[in-house]
Amino acid sequence: SGSLASLFLLFHTQVHFNTWSKLKDVILEGKDAFISAQGMRLFEYIDSNKQFAEVFHRAMSESATMVMKKVLEIYRGFEDVNTLVDVGGATGTILGLVASKYPHIKGINFDLAQVLTNAPFYPGVEHVAGDMFIEVPKGDAIFMKWILHDWTDEHCIKILKNCWKSLPEKGKVIIVEMITPLEPKRGDFFSNTVFAMDLLMLTQCSRGKERSLSQFKNLAIDSGFPRCEIICLAYSYSVIEFHK
Repeated sequence: SGSLASLFLLFHTQVHFNTWSKLKDVILEGKDAFISAQGMRLFEYIDSNKQFAEVFHRAMSESATMVMKKVLEIYRGFEDVNTLVDVGGATGTILGLVASKYPHIKGINFDLAQVLTNAPFYPGVEHVAGDMFIEVPKGDAIFMKWILHDWTDEHCIKILKNCWKSLPEKGKVIIVEMITPLEPKRGDFFSNTVFAMDLLMLTQCSRGKERSLSQFKNLAIDSGFPRCEIICLAYSYSVIEFHK
């Protein structure tokens, strides 16, 4: 049914505590907190530490299930999609949920080969290995949840340009991310959650960040998409579409 329990366990690992202790190095000296604490970037560490990788992927899968069930209740943008590519889809949890509601969709779950090693079978879903910084499989629509906030603007534009190349005319990218308010609101749960996640991305993901709507619009324009719009809200997460 989905849960935040594994996500909380991830946030309380020694790996995360050690990285948070380097926040001052980011602020005062512009260093990379995760590299300072672990000697490598987050995704390199995941590849090198099987135990941490299991905790990380379980947290992503279980929290994704909870959020995606809400998305599927209110978002109708999958109805006219025939082939959906989930970029950075891990073991396929999200596409499994989408395909169960929309069985006409052919799902392509796209991630690194080492991530897909233990990916289970889902009806209507094909697991495809590759690197989103090099090439993305073709589809009517491309889905990304909690991907862009892991990366700098330069990295995001590279990913999105690859998405643009793989989409047909009038294709779209469907993005699920938090959107930062124009300014913090004292005592507001949503505002506090988004800015806390922004700090988390800064420390754990080598200068990843949450973005405002105007920053998403800039990413869209810079990668070739003329239109960016918020479609709906699922808990604290916005469903955003970039249209080709």
